[in-house]
Amino acid sequence: MMIRNSQFRVLLFFLVLLSLTACDPSAVLDENVKLPENQWALNNVVRLEADIADTVIPHNIYINVRNAGGYSFSNLFLFMNTYTPDGKFARDTIEVTLADERGQWLGDGMGDIWDNRILFKKNFVFPQSGKYRFELEQAMRVNPLPGIMDVGIRIEKAK
Repeated sequence: MMIRNSQFRVLLFFLVLLSLTACDPSAVLDENVKLPENQWALNNVVRLEADIADTVIPHNIYINVRNAGGYSFSNLFLFMNTYTPDGKFARDTIEVTLADERGQWLGDGMGDIWDNRILFKKNFVFPQSGKYRFELEQAMRVNPLPGIMDVGIRIEKAK
């Protein structure tokens, strides 16, 4: 059975596509939540969980933000609540810079949508193994906050 040139190209295309979308082995958590109507209400707390097994290898923790080009601010203030497996709680206030001083959007953009991955903690060693819960809350003075489309967290093993 011979494979024709066009069939070979289609097969090659799908193999390349599959390799590009393969799972990232360094990622422990990489999850984003779509916000309804591209608005982040004060009472819309984004909750994510991660099972952390390794308490020796350092991890990098990122905040992911997708904003529309019509977002009215150059930054975003948010609260990050972290609950450890033994029930301890920590709250951080984070300022995410989305545009530079000239008003140019930062991050990766396509059309009117901009994706940012902001380093929150570098080389962080989790103190215990188990299920961690993370909560993201917007801390701006606008409710609901228009122009924020998705938010999330990425935790990866540090290289």
